[in-house]
Amino acid sequence: MTLFEELKWRGLIKDVTSPDLEEKLNKGGMTFYIGTDPTADSLHIGHYSSFLISKRLALHGHHPILLVGGATGRIGDPRPSSEREMKSNEEIEHNIKGLTAQAKSIFGFEVVNNYDWSKDINFIDFLRDYGKYFSLNYMLDKDIIKRRLETGITYTEFSYMIMQALDFLHLYETKNCTLQVAGSDQWGNITAGVDLIRKKTGEEVYAFTMPLITDEHGVKVSKSEGGKTMWLDKNKTSPYELYQYFINADDTKVIEYLKVFTFLSKEEIDSLEESVKNEPEKRLAQKTLAYEVVKDLHGEEEAIKARKTSEEVFTKGYSEEGMLEENITLTDNMNLMDLLVTIKIAPSKSEARRLITGNGISINSNKEVNPEFKITEELFKDKVIISKGKKTHIKVNLVK
Repeated sequence: MTLFEELKWRGLIKDVTSPDLEEKLNKGGMTFYIGTDPTADSLHIGHYSSFLISKRLALHGHHPILLVGGATGRIGDPRPSSEREMKSNEEIEHNIKGLTAQAKSIFGFEVVNNYDWSKDINFIDFLRDYGKYFSLNYMLDKDIIKRRLETGITYTEFSYMIMQALDFLHLYETKNCTLQVAGSDQWGNITAGVDLIRKKTGEEVYAFTMPLITDEHGVKVSKSEGGKTMWLDKNKTSPYELYQYFINADDTKVIEYLKVFTFLSKEEIDSLEESVKNEPEKRLAQKTLAYEVVKDLHGEEEAIKARKTSEEVFTKGYSEEGMLEENITLTDNMNLMDLLVTIKIAPSKSEARRLITGNGISINSNKEVNPEFKITEELFKDKVIISKGKKTHIKVNLVK
């Protein structure tokens, strides 16, 4: 299938500014950009679904530019309900450095910062050279502006559209950038850029948006069920946490996610879709999705490790990866109560007895209900994992 057909099949095109874009995308050779504001020092999984478009287009001969909004980030795009809290210049600079390094590392493409060409524009030039091309009626007709008029919108937020349009114009004039790609919530801003270039230069440029990716509850993808953001920085979200996020994908969404988040072929995804229908208990689609995402972001070694840890947790209730360890010396007639006190699972022998008789203690995933269970050297011929419930697991090493 052609590039445009593939993007449509994957559900990655919502709106286009011109029917001519299909042929241009299929032909290749366009310079395009996609951007994000520095609201944090790491991208999250919601950005990843959008930014992957840069890899897909690059594979078909297009040239990507990734824009970090050092200027627009100081303003903040209008949210549907209220104004964004402005961040300090120091925090913005910190976030820009983090995002720039991350974008280069993950995607490997050219990264630009719109603060570089916006910082020296004075207010009079801004109004004369750009503001005059935007009628008030045109701006008020944009969906996001309409919604905010009900609660009130500041002039600062109102100006964001012009600043983003200025970015497209600058990249068109300096890098022959003729395409902007964005999430569907940015449609009003990116069409403003297309219109500005047409009015100032008489030339036609293009844009398309991607649908926002949501979970089975209609919530934008980027956070786990507990509200924790899924960052692309593995120091913020470990590869294992990311793997678990995707392996828990709902059956109703997993095929959509495979199309959006992976480079698997149509044939491979169709096969996984059959598995979801006929053998959902195997969760083969979810396992493939989780593995492919972690592999693309953090490498095959991390993906294999995350998969192994996940399988261990599923079969044993715990993983030895990063597990707490305690070293002990055997004493005469040591029993399980003594051991629990020694490794600090229980503060006293009476509490240890209560845990054991209450089915709260396991040795290597096997429940032990005898408080007088003898701890001998024979037990340590293999590894010994003591578990309290489902969350506390300690590897016990014998020191002679």
